[in-house]
Amino acid sequence: MTRRDDLRVDKALQGADFPADRRTLLTYAQERGADEETLEAMRALPERTYARASEVVDAVPQEPEGDRPGGVER
Repeated sequence: MTRRDDLRVDKALQGADFPADRRTLLTYAQERGADEETLEAMRALPERTYARASEVVDAVPQEPEGDRPGGVER
């Protein structure tokens, strides 16, 4: 996942009601038409209840940017 994933998740959750668990947030993002990259990042979130969107964004797993996992040079 990358920093852009953080931004995509934040955008996908605009207007969501909190607290909410991962499954509820995934459903919300799907219903709002989030793209597959955003949904993939959200599926990697820890299974828990989040009090606010910023907690979700902070929980998005990070990986160095690159063409392949591990941050391979572009």
